[in-house]
Amino acid sequence: MSHVEMLGQSPIASDRQARPLSPATRAGDFVFVSGQVPTDDQGQVIVGGIEAQTRQVFKRIEEALALADCTLSDIAKVSVWLNDARDFGSFNRVYMECLGDHRPARSTVESRLMIDAKVEIDVTAYKPRT
Repeated sequence: MSHVEMLGQSPIASDRQARPLSPATRAGDFVFVSGQVPTDDQGQVIVGGIEAQTRQVFKRIEEALALADCTLSDIAKVSVWLNDARDFGSFNRVYMECLGDHRPARSTVESRLMIDAKVEIDVTAYKPRT
């Protein structure tokens, strides 16, 4: 029988309401991180361009992965949504800065986001339970 473990508390957004999701879930050896956006601890989108926002998203991803004792090096798949395709080059520079030599599979699309942000990223990590 499969078991999905919900990790972390529902995030609070700028309207102070909890969102109906978990930051991450674990299903067996896989960890799924919900789409992360560039918000601060109060749920406000940080000020700055694509580079600052991408760095903040990776900070959020690291926090969510830590709930399952994972790190960025455990990521197997990345899905990226950019609100402007012209940000792709700058996004890629920060992406490579954050992941170093680790090169997980990735999809990137241009899409209008649900909040006024430049980027959203979700990841799937693989880390066998010990």
